Amino acid sequence: MKAALNISSEKSTSVSVLKEFKEMTKMGLALSVVFSTIAGYLLAVPDLKSIDLGILVALAIGGYCMVGASNVYNQIIERELDAKMKRTMNRPIASGRVKPSAAFVLATVLTVLGIGILYAVNPKTAMFGAISIFLYTSVYTPLKTITPLSVFVGAFPGAIPFMLGWVAATNNFGIEAGTLFMIQFFWQFPHFWAIGWFLYDDYKKGGFSMLPTGKRDTKTATQTILYTVWLIIASLVPVTGMTGRLYLTPISGVLVLLAGLWMLSATIKLYKRRTDKAARSLMLVSVTYISLIQIIYILDKILR
Repeated sequence: MKAALNISSEKSTSVSVLKEFKEMTKMGLALSVVFSTIAGYLLAVPDLKSIDLGILVALAIGGYCMVGASNVYNQIIERELDAKMKRTMNRPIASGRVKPSAAFVLATVLTVLGIGILYAVNPKTAMFGAISIFLYTSVYTPLKTITPLSVFVGAFPGAIPFMLGWVAATNNFGIEAGTLFMIQFFWQFPHFWAIGWFLYDDYKKGGFSMLPTGKRDTKTATQTILYTVWLIIASLVPVTGMTGRLYLTPISGVLVLLAGLWMLSATIKLYKRRTDKAARSLMLVSVTYISLIQIIYILDKILR
């Protein structure tokens, strides 16, 4: 009987630890980042036969470690502010379920593992991964309570994953990787401003300033539209053949354009309505959009 109880207790503890790990590393977000990285890798390899499963696994694990480390560091730094907001007050560190010291050990282990694994792929991949962690934790996170420009700074580490896969496959940062970077860079703005809009009151409790004007106004909505236009343009540049080995056929270009117009329509709705519902809709559209165009890019390469 005691043995059965001990086994049950051990299982419960294991489930609890896994749950806290998932929350601290933001597993859903981390997996989406890993998907972007793998997409970049698939676009870089000459053909399907050239895919190195070892590198793919290393990118997936190393990428998750790097994103997870950034998220844990972020929650350690913002634990007192997170405790003030409804959306974040139940996070493991903010709620007190996990001590900051224990979380710091986890973040450090993830950082070392992540950099080490990505270095085994190639040094440039590890370098960009390390830059991503540094910018996210040491620059973006502190700026969130100081200036709306934090979103601009945060767009840099946020845009690295898509091009990281290309660098992992080629050990080179050129026009192709730069184009992938720009696509995800411009995408960050409408995505995070949409979140900043419908979570405005909650962010205000934590002292975060996320919207470009600091308000849910016409100017913020206008900038959301403008950055979406830049996003559409950046995503269509490969159709011109000016981006080296990164090429998109006209047919796929039309699909990418349609996806962009769909997202643009969501930003226009936000401009017209200026409601939390419209902002939430834009956020959901943006999440679908970035994965959709990555899939279009990959299928275009495979079917070409």
